[in-house]
Amino acid sequence: MKKGFTLIELLIVIAVISILIGIALPRFKGMQDEGNIAKSKGELRTLKTAVESYYIHNNNTYPSALSSLTSASPNIVSSIPNDPFTNTTYGYVRGGTNNKFYVIYSIGVSASGSATITNDTVVETNGTSCIYVSNTGEDSQP
Repeated sequence: MKKGFTLIELLIVIAVISILIGIALPRFKGMQDEGNIAKSKGELRTLKTAVESYYIHNNNTYPSALSSLTSASPNIVSSIPNDPFTNTTYGYVRGGTNNKFYVIYSIGVSASGSATITNDTVVETNGTSCIYVSNTGEDSQP
């Protein structure tokens, strides 16, 4: 009698492996999104600190764009990180009285978030997953 696997046994093993992969992939996507959220929050806090440093070193004015941070004197940051959800730059908006307020935001998991400043202290977001930091006293809590 020959030892080995029959075709039926091999098909059953392949089916079981396929089911396990089907269960694991959605969980992996969720963990990937959670990692991107954590990465985004950390980078936004760093950018907020860089913007505040720019403000202190440049006659109490906020930068017109995040790219201004890379050419500032003294050197504040060497490069601006990209939003992990789109691989493009984070959004940056100034507003309020005399442009004294700003918001830096990521579009978030749903890829549809945005933020603006209305009045002097209110940040409005579009989408349900916008992640942002601001000097208005409000930060997102996704």
